[in-house]
Amino acid sequence: MTKNENEQGVSLFSKSLDLLEDDPLEEIFALNLGDFVSEHFISKDLAAKIGKKDKTEGLKNQLKELISIYSLDNTLCVLGFTSKEDYVIYNSIAKTIIQMVDVDACHIYLNKINAKGLDRDDLDLILVGSSIEFDGDIYSHHIGYKIDDKNIVCNSFINREIIEADKLSHPNKILNEENVKNVTVIPMHSNTNSVGVIVLESYENKVLNKEYVNLIDIIAKLFSTSLNLQKMIEEVSNLIERDDTTVSELQHLRAELTALIGDLGDHQQIFVKHLASAVDVKGQYKTSHSQNTADLAKSICRELSLNEKTSDLIYYAGLLQNIGKITLPEKIFNQKGTLSSEDWKQLQKHPNVGINILMNINFLSEVIPYIHYHRERYDGSGEPEGLKSMSIPLGSRIIAVADAYSAMTTDRPYRKALSKEEALDIIRKESGTKWDPVVVNALEQVEKN
Repeated sequence: MTKNENEQGVSLFSKSLDLLEDDPLEEIFALNLGDFVSEHFISKDLAAKIGKKDKTEGLKNQLKELISIYSLDNTLCVLGFTSKEDYVIYNSIAKTIIQMVDVDACHIYLNKINAKGLDRDDLDLILVGSSIEFDGDIYSHHIGYKIDDKNIVCNSFINREIIEADKLSHPNKILNEENVKNVTVIPMHSNTNSVGVIVLESYENKVLNKEYVNLIDIIAKLFSTSLNLQKMIEEVSNLIERDDTTVSELQHLRAELTALIGDLGDHQQIFVKHLASAVDVKGQYKTSHSQNTADLAKSICRELSLNEKTSDLIYYAGLLQNIGKITLPEKIFNQKGTLSSEDWKQLQKHPNVGINILMNINFLSEVIPYIHYHRERYDGSGEPEGLKSMSIPLGSRIIAVADAYSAMTTDRPYRKALSKEEALDIIRKESGTKWDPVVVNALEQVEKN
Protein backbone atom coordinates (compact mmCIF):
# COMPACT_ATOMS: atom_id res chain seq x y z
CA MET A 1 0.00 0.00 0.00
CA THR A 2 1.40 3.43 -0.97
CA LYS A 3 1.59 6.33 1.47
CA ASN A 4 -1.24 8.09 -0.36
CA GLU A 5 -3.42 4.98 -0.27
CA ASN A 6 -2.67 4.53 3.41
CA GLU A 7 -3.65 8.16 4.13
CA GLN A 8 -6.91 7.62 2.21
CA GLY A 9 -7.64 4.55 4.31
CA VAL A 10 -6.96 6.42 7.56
CA SER A 11 -9.16 9.28 6.38
CA LEU A 12 -12.02 6.92 5.55
CA PHE A 13 -11.70 5.13 8.91
CA SER A 14 -11.58 8.42 10.79
CA LYS A 15 -14.69 9.64 9.03
CA SER A 16 -16.42 6.37 9.94
CA LEU A 17 -15.55 6.88 13.60
CA ASP A 18 -16.86 10.44 13.54
CA LEU A 19 -20.07 9.25 11.97
CA LEU A 20 -20.48 6.51 14.56
CA GLU A 21 -20.11 9.00 17.37
CA ASP A 22 -22.62 11.34 15.77
CA ASP A 23 -25.23 8.85 14.56
CA PRO A 24 -24.50 5.11 15.03
CA LEU A 25 -27.41 3.86 12.92
CA GLU A 26 -26.45 6.09 10.02
CA GLU A 27 -23.26 4.05 9.61
CA ILE A 28 -25.27 0.84 9.31
CA PHE A 29 -27.54 2.25 6.61
CA ALA A 30 -24.87 4.19 4.73
CA LEU A 31 -21.95 1.77 4.74
CA ASN A 32 -22.23 0.10 1.33
CA LEU A 33 -19.97 -0.38 -1.65
CA GLY A 34 -21.21 2.77 -3.39
CA ASP A 35 -20.24 4.96 -0.45
CA PHE A 36 -16.86 3.23 -0.14
CA VAL A 37 -16.01 3.76 -3.80
CA SER A 38 -17.23 7.37 -3.72
CA GLU A 39 -15.18 8.33 -0.70
CA HIS A 40 -12.03 6.82 -2.23
CA PHE A 41 -12.18 8.08 -5.78
CA ILE A 42 -14.27 11.26 -6.09
CA SER A 43 -12.73 14.72 -5.81
CA LYS A 44 -12.86 16.74 -2.60
CA ASP A 45 -15.13 19.33 -4.23
CA LEU A 46 -17.66 16.73 -5.37
CA ALA A 47 -17.50 15.00 -1.99
CA ALA A 48 -18.28 18.31 -0.29
CA LYS A 49 -21.32 18.83 -2.55
CA ILE A 50 -22.60 15.30 -1.86
CA GLY A 51 -22.11 15.89 1.83
CA LYS A 52 -24.58 18.77 1.67
CA LYS A 53 -27.46 16.55 0.52
CA ASP A 54 -30.61 16.74 2.60
CA LYS A 55 -30.10 14.43 5.59
CA THR A 56 -33.80 14.68 6.43
CA GLU A 57 -34.72 13.19 3.08
CA GLY A 58 -32.19 10.39 3.56
CA LEU A 59 -33.63 9.51 6.95
CA LYS A 60 -37.16 9.52 5.54
CA ASN A 61 -36.10 7.10 2.78
CA GLN A 62 -34.52 4.77 5.35
CA LEU A 63 -37.71 4.80 7.41
CA LYS A 64 -39.83 4.16 4.31
CA GLU A 65 -37.70 1.12 3.55
CA LEU A 66 -38.14 -0.24 7.08
CA ILE A 67 -41.89 0.35 6.92
CA SER A 68 -42.18 -1.51 3.60
CA ILE A 69 -40.41 -4.54 5.09
CA TYR A 70 -42.28 -4.61 8.39
CA SER A 71 -45.71 -3.48 7.26
CA LEU A 72 -48.92 -5.13 8.41
CA ASP A 73 -48.69 -7.78 5.68
CA ASN A 74 -45.12 -8.78 6.52
CA THR A 75 -45.20 -9.43 10.27
CA LEU A 76 -46.72 -12.07 12.49
CA CYS A 77 -49.82 -10.21 13.58
CA VAL A 78 -53.59 -10.05 13.34
CA LEU A 79 -53.83 -6.33 13.77
CA GLY A 80 -55.05 -3.11 12.30
CA PHE A 81 -58.72 -3.87 12.90
CA THR A 82 -61.22 -1.03 13.07
CA SER A 83 -64.58 -2.82 13.23
CA LYS A 84 -66.08 -5.70 15.18
CA GLU A 85 -66.42 -7.79 12.01
CA ASP A 86 -62.62 -7.85 11.71
CA TYR A 87 -62.12 -9.12 15.25
CA VAL A 88 -63.79 -12.46 14.53
CA ILE A 89 -60.35 -13.80 13.62
CA TYR A 90 -59.44 -13.64 17.32
CA ASN A 91 -62.10 -16.30 17.91
CA SER A 92 -60.18 -18.56 15.55
CA ILE A 93 -56.94 -17.84 17.39
CA ALA A 94 -58.56 -18.71 20.72
CA LYS A 95 -59.91 -21.98 19.29
CA THR A 96 -56.48 -22.89 17.91
CA ILE A 97 -54.88 -22.20 21.30
CA ILE A 98 -57.21 -24.61 23.13
CA GLN A 99 -56.23 -27.32 20.65
CA MET A 100 -52.54 -26.55 21.07
CA VAL A 101 -52.40 -26.68 24.86
CA ASP A 102 -55.36 -28.90 25.80
CA VAL A 103 -57.43 -26.44 27.82
CA ASP A 104 -61.21 -26.11 27.71
CA ALA A 105 -61.53 -22.41 26.98
CA CYS A 106 -59.43 -19.45 25.88
CA HIS A 107 -60.34 -15.76 25.97
CA ILE A 108 -58.31 -12.88 24.55
CA TYR A 109 -58.62 -9.33 25.90
CA LEU A 110 -57.04 -6.14 24.54
CA ASN A 111 -56.85 -2.77 26.23
CA LYS A 112 -59.19 -0.20 24.70
CA ILE A 113 -56.33 1.66 23.00
CA ASN A 114 -55.67 -1.40 20.84
CA ALA A 115 -59.28 -2.60 20.53
CA LYS A 116 -60.17 -0.04 17.88
CA GLY A 117 -63.79 -0.21 16.83
CA LEU A 118 -64.77 -1.90 20.10
CA ASP A 119 -64.10 1.06 22.38
CA ARG A 120 -66.23 1.25 25.50
CA ASP A 121 -65.89 4.00 28.07
CA ASP A 122 -66.84 1.66 30.91
CA LEU A 123 -64.19 -1.01 30.12
CA ASP A 124 -60.38 -0.93 30.08
CA LEU A 125 -59.84 -4.55 28.94
CA ILE A 126 -62.22 -5.66 26.19
CA LEU A 127 -62.94 -9.25 25.07
CA VAL A 128 -61.87 -9.48 21.42
CA GLY A 129 -61.84 -13.25 20.97
CA SER A 130 -63.06 -16.44 22.64
CA SER A 131 -63.16 -20.17 21.98
CA ILE A 132 -66.68 -20.27 23.43
CA GLU A 133 -69.54 -20.52 20.94
CA PHE A 134 -71.85 -17.54 21.34
CA ASP A 135 -75.44 -17.04 20.29
CA GLY A 136 -75.21 -14.09 17.95
CA ASP A 137 -72.57 -11.39 18.15
CA ILE A 138 -69.86 -11.96 20.80
CA TYR A 139 -69.20 -8.21 20.99
CA SER A 140 -72.80 -7.28 21.75
CA HIS A 141 -72.29 -8.79 25.23
CA HIS A 142 -69.73 -6.07 26.09
CA ILE A 143 -67.53 -8.38 28.14
CA GLY A 144 -64.42 -7.00 29.82
CA TYR A 145 -62.89 -5.45 32.93
CA LYS A 146 -62.23 -2.10 34.53
CA ILE A 147 -58.53 -1.80 35.27
CA ASP A 148 -59.16 -1.31 38.98
CA ASP A 149 -61.21 -4.52 39.30
CA LYS A 150 -59.56 -6.68 41.92
CA ASN A 151 -59.06 -9.95 40.04
CA ILE A 152 -56.25 -12.01 38.54
CA VAL A 153 -56.94 -10.86 34.98
CA CYS A 154 -56.36 -7.19 35.81
CA ASN A 155 -53.45 -8.03 38.12
CA SER A 156 -51.73 -9.96 35.33
CA PHE A 157 -52.22 -7.06 32.93
CA ILE A 158 -50.99 -4.41 35.38
CA ASN A 159 -48.02 -6.34 36.79
CA ARG A 160 -47.06 -8.03 33.47
CA GLU A 161 -46.78 -11.44 35.09
CA ILE A 162 -48.29 -14.88 34.55
CA ILE A 163 -50.84 -15.76 37.24
CA GLU A 164 -52.35 -19.19 37.93
CA ALA A 165 -55.35 -19.90 40.21
CA ASP A 166 -57.97 -22.56 40.84
CA LYS A 167 -60.90 -20.23 40.04
CA LEU A 168 -61.95 -16.72 39.02
CA SER A 169 -63.22 -14.42 41.76
CA HIS A 170 -66.03 -13.05 39.57
CA PRO A 171 -66.86 -15.74 36.96
CA ASN A 172 -68.75 -14.63 33.87
CA LYS A 173 -71.71 -16.94 33.18
CA ILE A 174 -71.74 -16.08 29.49
CA LEU A 175 -68.19 -17.49 29.27
CA ASN A 176 -69.11 -20.60 31.34
CA GLU A 177 -66.57 -19.52 33.93
CA GLU A 178 -68.51 -20.96 36.83
CA ASN A 179 -67.18 -24.35 35.63
CA VAL A 180 -63.52 -23.28 35.76
CA LYS A 181 -61.29 -25.25 38.16
CA ASN A 182 -57.95 -23.99 36.90
CA VAL A 183 -57.10 -20.69 35.19
CA THR A 184 -53.87 -19.26 33.81
CA VAL A 185 -53.65 -15.60 32.79
CA ILE A 186 -50.78 -14.60 30.49
CA PRO A 187 -50.10 -10.89 29.85
CA MET A 188 -49.55 -9.62 26.32
CA HIS A 189 -46.70 -7.22 26.92
CA SER A 190 -43.48 -5.96 25.40
CA ASN A 191 -40.56 -4.09 26.90
CA THR A 192 -42.54 -0.86 26.74
CA ASN A 193 -46.13 -1.61 27.71
CA SER A 194 -49.00 -4.07 28.14
CA VAL A 195 -51.61 -4.46 25.42
CA GLY A 196 -53.86 -7.22 26.78
CA VAL A 197 -54.06 -10.72 28.26
CA ILE A 198 -54.72 -14.31 27.19
CA VAL A 199 -56.83 -16.32 29.64
CA LEU A 200 -56.61 -20.14 29.60
CA GLU A 201 -59.30 -22.11 31.48
CA SER A 202 -59.70 -25.78 32.39
CA TYR A 203 -62.82 -27.43 33.75
CA GLU A 204 -60.67 -30.05 35.51
CA ASN A 205 -58.22 -29.79 38.39
CA LYS A 206 -55.05 -29.92 36.32
CA VAL A 207 -52.04 -27.65 36.19
CA LEU A 208 -51.06 -26.48 32.73
CA ASN A 209 -47.78 -27.97 31.49
CA LYS A 210 -44.89 -25.51 31.75
CA GLU A 211 -43.99 -25.90 28.06
CA TYR A 212 -47.53 -24.99 27.07
CA VAL A 213 -47.41 -21.90 29.30
CA ASN A 214 -44.07 -20.92 27.73
CA LEU A 215 -45.54 -21.32 24.24
CA ILE A 216 -48.57 -19.11 24.90
CA ASP A 217 -46.34 -16.61 26.72
CA ILE A 218 -44.13 -16.13 23.67
CA ILE A 219 -47.20 -15.94 21.40
CA ALA A 220 -48.49 -13.17 23.69
CA LYS A 221 -45.15 -11.36 23.38
CA LEU A 222 -45.23 -11.72 19.59
CA PHE A 223 -48.70 -10.21 19.41
CA SER A 224 -47.86 -7.34 21.75
CA THR A 225 -44.59 -6.53 19.97
CA SER A 226 -46.37 -6.65 16.62
CA LEU A 227 -49.09 -4.34 17.92
CA ASN A 228 -46.49 -1.86 19.17
CA LEU A 229 -44.56 -2.14 15.90
CA GLN A 230 -47.66 -1.35 13.86
CA LYS A 231 -48.47 1.66 16.06
CA MET A 232 -44.90 2.87 15.62
CA ILE A 233 -45.17 2.41 11.85
CA GLU A 234 -48.32 4.55 11.83
CA GLU A 235 -46.52 7.27 13.78
CA VAL A 236 -43.50 7.12 11.48
CA SER A 237 -45.71 7.26 8.37
CA ASN A 238 -47.40 10.40 9.64
CA LEU A 239 -44.10 12.12 10.48
CA ILE A 240 -42.57 11.24 7.11
CA GLU A 241 -45.35 13.15 5.36
CA ARG A 242 -44.77 16.30 7.39
CA ASP A 243 -42.47 19.04 6.08
CA ASP A 244 -41.48 20.32 9.51
CA THR A 245 -40.08 17.02 10.86
CA THR A 246 -36.58 17.49 12.29
CA VAL A 247 -33.55 15.27 11.85
CA SER A 248 -33.46 14.49 15.57
CA GLU A 249 -37.12 13.38 15.51
CA LEU A 250 -36.46 11.06 12.58
CA GLN A 251 -33.32 9.63 14.20
CA HIS A 252 -35.22 8.99 17.42
CA LEU A 253 -38.03 7.21 15.58
CA ARG A 254 -35.55 5.16 13.57
CA ALA A 255 -33.86 4.01 16.80
CA GLU A 256 -37.21 3.03 18.34
CA LEU A 257 -38.37 1.29 15.18
CA THR A 258 -35.19 -0.75 14.76
CA ALA A 259 -35.30 -1.72 18.46
CA LEU A 260 -38.86 -3.04 18.05
CA ILE A 261 -37.86 -4.92 14.90
CA GLY A 262 -34.99 -6.49 16.85
CA ASP A 263 -37.38 -7.52 19.63
CA LEU A 264 -39.73 -9.08 17.09
CA GLY A 265 -36.90 -11.12 15.57
CA ASP A 266 -35.80 -12.35 19.00
CA HIS A 267 -39.37 -13.36 19.90
CA GLN A 268 -39.80 -15.19 16.61
CA GLN A 269 -36.75 -17.37 17.25
CA ILE A 270 -37.84 -18.12 20.82
CA PHE A 271 -41.33 -18.93 19.52
CA VAL A 272 -39.93 -21.61 17.21
CA LYS A 273 -38.08 -23.30 20.08
CA HIS A 274 -41.07 -23.23 22.43
CA LEU A 275 -43.37 -24.51 19.71
CA ALA A 276 -41.00 -27.42 19.10
CA SER A 277 -40.83 -28.17 22.85
CA ALA A 278 -44.63 -28.13 23.10
CA VAL A 279 -44.83 -30.57 20.18
CA ASP A 280 -42.47 -32.93 22.01
CA VAL A 281 -44.54 -32.71 25.20
CA LYS A 282 -47.72 -33.53 23.31
CA GLY A 283 -45.98 -36.30 21.37
CA GLN A 284 -44.92 -37.95 24.65
CA TYR A 285 -41.20 -37.82 23.89
CA LYS A 286 -39.14 -38.26 27.05
CA THR A 287 -36.33 -36.19 25.58
CA SER A 288 -36.42 -33.20 23.23
CA HIS A 289 -36.94 -35.06 19.98
CA SER A 290 -37.44 -31.94 17.87
CA GLN A 291 -34.31 -30.28 19.26
CA ASN A 292 -32.28 -33.49 18.79
CA THR A 293 -33.54 -33.78 15.20
CA ALA A 294 -32.66 -30.14 14.47
CA ASP A 295 -29.19 -30.45 16.04
CA LEU A 296 -28.47 -33.64 14.13
CA ALA A 297 -29.74 -32.11 10.86
CA LYS A 298 -27.39 -29.17 11.35
CA SER A 299 -24.46 -31.51 12.00
CA ILE A 300 -25.28 -33.34 8.76
CA CYS A 301 -25.38 -29.96 6.96
CA ARG A 302 -21.94 -29.20 8.35
CA GLU A 303 -20.64 -32.58 7.18
CA LEU A 304 -22.04 -31.82 3.71
CA SER A 305 -20.43 -28.32 3.76
CA LEU A 306 -23.71 -26.50 3.19
CA ASN A 307 -23.77 -22.72 3.55
CA GLU A 308 -24.91 -21.04 6.77
CA LYS A 309 -28.30 -19.79 5.57
CA THR A 310 -29.32 -23.19 4.17
CA SER A 311 -28.13 -24.90 7.34
CA ASP A 312 -30.17 -22.50 9.49
CA LEU A 313 -33.33 -23.09 7.45
CA ILE A 314 -32.87 -26.86 7.70
CA TYR A 315 -32.28 -26.49 11.44
CA TYR A 316 -35.61 -24.67 11.87
CA ALA A 317 -37.36 -27.20 9.67
CA GLY A 318 -35.92 -29.93 11.88
CA LEU A 319 -37.35 -28.22 14.94
CA LEU A 320 -40.78 -28.00 13.36
CA GLN A 321 -41.06 -31.13 11.25
CA ASN A 322 -43.83 -32.49 13.50
CA ILE A 323 -45.55 -29.15 14.04
CA GLY A 324 -48.96 -30.52 13.05
CA LYS A 325 -49.06 -32.62 16.20
CA ILE A 326 -49.53 -29.49 18.30
CA THR A 327 -53.20 -29.28 17.30
CA LEU A 328 -53.96 -32.97 17.90
CA PRO A 329 -55.57 -34.09 21.18
CA GLU A 330 -53.02 -35.27 23.73
CA LYS A 331 -54.98 -38.48 24.41
CA ILE A 332 -53.87 -39.84 21.02
CA PHE A 333 -50.26 -39.88 22.19
CA ASN A 334 -51.10 -41.32 25.61
CA GLN A 335 -52.40 -44.56 24.14
CA LYS A 336 -50.08 -47.54 24.34
CA GLY A 337 -52.34 -49.85 22.35
CA THR A 338 -53.74 -49.73 18.82
CA LEU A 339 -55.07 -46.39 17.63
CA SER A 340 -58.65 -46.09 16.38
CA SER A 341 -59.14 -45.53 12.64
CA GLU A 342 -60.16 -41.91 13.34
CA ASP A 343 -57.09 -41.28 15.49
CA TRP A 344 -54.89 -42.86 12.84
CA LYS A 345 -56.37 -40.56 10.17
CA GLN A 346 -55.63 -37.55 12.36
CA LEU A 347 -52.02 -38.63 12.78
CA GLN A 348 -51.60 -39.35 9.09
CA LYS A 349 -52.71 -35.88 8.04
CA HIS A 350 -50.75 -33.98 10.71
CA PRO A 351 -48.02 -32.65 8.35
CA ASN A 352 -50.73 -30.82 6.37
CA VAL A 353 -52.00 -29.18 9.55
CA GLY A 354 -48.44 -28.09 10.25
CA ILE A 355 -48.06 -26.55 6.81
CA ASN A 356 -51.23 -24.52 7.33
CA ILE A 357 -49.85 -23.18 10.61
CA LEU A 358 -46.51 -22.30 9.05
CA MET A 359 -48.20 -20.56 6.12
CA ASN A 360 -49.48 -18.01 8.63
CA ILE A 361 -46.02 -17.43 10.12
CA ASN A 362 -44.35 -15.93 7.11
CA PHE A 363 -40.95 -15.41 8.70
CA LEU A 364 -40.70 -19.22 8.46
CA SER A 365 -42.07 -19.48 4.92
CA GLU A 366 -38.74 -20.66 3.50
CA VAL A 367 -38.75 -23.82 5.64
CA ILE A 368 -42.19 -24.94 4.39
CA PRO A 369 -40.93 -27.02 1.42
CA TYR A 370 -38.45 -28.87 3.65
CA ILE A 371 -41.21 -29.88 6.06
CA HIS A 372 -43.82 -30.52 3.38
CA TYR A 373 -41.67 -33.09 1.57
CA HIS A 374 -39.85 -34.76 4.46
CA ARG A 375 -42.05 -37.88 4.19
CA GLU A 376 -41.06 -38.51 0.57
CA ARG A 377 -38.94 -41.61 -0.07
CA TYR A 378 -35.77 -41.71 -2.13
CA ASP A 379 -37.26 -44.40 -4.43
CA GLY A 380 -40.37 -42.29 -5.15
CA SER A 381 -42.85 -44.30 -3.08
CA GLY A 382 -43.38 -41.66 -0.38
CA GLU A 383 -45.84 -38.85 0.26
CA PRO A 384 -47.32 -36.36 -0.46
CA GLU A 385 -46.33 -36.24 -4.15
CA GLY A 386 -44.15 -39.28 -4.76
CA LEU A 387 -41.05 -37.25 -5.52
CA LYS A 388 -37.93 -39.27 -6.25
CA SER A 389 -34.21 -38.91 -5.63
CA MET A 390 -32.86 -35.40 -6.33
CA SER A 391 -36.40 -34.10 -6.96
CA ILE A 392 -36.89 -34.15 -3.18
CA PRO A 393 -35.48 -30.95 -1.63
CA LEU A 394 -32.12 -31.60 0.02
CA GLY A 395 -33.39 -30.14 3.28
CA SER A 396 -36.25 -32.64 3.28
CA ARG A 397 -33.86 -35.55 2.68
CA ILE A 398 -31.67 -34.42 5.57
CA ILE A 399 -34.59 -33.92 7.98
CA ALA A 400 -36.05 -37.33 7.06
CA VAL A 401 -32.85 -39.13 8.07
CA ALA A 402 -32.28 -37.01 11.18
CA ASP A 403 -35.90 -37.44 12.30
CA ALA A 404 -35.87 -41.21 11.81
CA TYR A 405 -32.54 -41.70 13.58
CA SER A 406 -33.54 -39.43 16.47
CA ALA A 407 -36.90 -41.24 16.87
CA MET A 408 -35.27 -44.68 16.81
CA THR A 409 -32.80 -43.73 19.53
CA THR A 410 -35.46 -42.17 21.80
CA ASP A 411 -37.71 -43.92 24.34
CA ARG A 412 -41.41 -43.89 23.45
CA PRO A 413 -44.45 -45.03 25.50
CA TYR A 414 -44.74 -48.19 23.41
CA ARG A 415 -41.04 -49.16 23.07
CA LYS A 416 -37.53 -48.64 24.39
CA ALA A 417 -34.92 -46.70 22.45
CA LEU A 418 -32.66 -48.57 20.05
CA SER A 419 -28.90 -48.31 20.42
CA LYS A 420 -27.05 -46.06 17.98
CA GLU A 421 -25.57 -49.12 16.26
CA GLU A 422 -29.02 -50.73 15.82
CA ALA A 423 -30.54 -47.53 14.45
CA LEU A 424 -27.66 -46.96 12.03
CA ASP A 425 -27.92 -50.55 10.81
CA ILE A 426 -31.63 -50.11 10.00
CA ILE A 427 -31.01 -46.82 8.20
CA ARG A 428 -28.11 -48.34 6.20
CA LYS A 429 -30.36 -51.17 5.00
CA GLU A 430 -32.94 -48.64 3.78
CA SER A 431 -30.39 -46.37 2.10
CA GLY A 432 -31.35 -45.85 -1.52
CA THR A 433 -34.97 -46.82 -0.91
CA LYS A 434 -36.18 -44.64 1.95
CA TRP A 435 -33.14 -42.43 2.41
CA ASP A 436 -30.64 -40.51 0.29
CA PRO A 437 -27.35 -42.52 0.40
CA VAL A 438 -25.28 -39.32 0.54
CA VAL A 439 -27.18 -38.13 3.62
CA VAL A 440 -26.89 -41.57 5.23
CA ASN A 441 -23.13 -41.51 4.70
CA ALA A 442 -22.98 -38.04 6.27
CA LEU A 443 -24.96 -39.31 9.27
CA GLU A 444 -22.47 -42.15 9.74
CA GLN A 445 -19.57 -39.69 9.65
CA VAL A 446 -21.29 -37.43 12.19
CA GLU A 447 -21.87 -40.35 14.57
CA LYS A 448 -18.24 -41.49 14.23
CA ASN A 449 -16.94 -38.09 15.35
